[in-house]
Amino acid sequence: MAIKVLVVDDAAFMRMMVKDILSKNGYDVVGEAENGLKALEKYQELKPDLTTMDITMPEMDGITAVKEIKKIDPNAKIIMCSAMGQQAMVIEAIQSGARDFIVKPFQPDRVLEAVRKAVG
Repeated sequence: MAIKVLVVDDAAFMRMMVKDILSKNGYDVVGEAENGLKALEKYQELKPDLTTMDITMPEMDGITAVKEIKKIDPNAKIIMCSAMGQQAMVIEAIQSGARDFIVKPFQPDRVLEAVRKAVG
């Protein structure tokens, strides 16, 4: 059975890029969200095996969303997506429970490596 993924990013083209990389490699992208609040709703509704989470988003940022998701599911597998230069935020996200992080612009091999590690 395919691994179910929720893709969270405020930029539609970034969600599309991640979705494209994952679906071409056998993952099932079951949902998308454009901010942390929507991510929380979708997570509870869809119960994905893995979530890719942008850090900087309106309404609720990715780090807060990770903390909230971890409260409802301590076993949640989340990979952060960050732009270069967000090292402090990446560290905070990992401390909040994220499994890994990938840097934008995305390299397909790196995305797949992070996903395999997180769900493995």
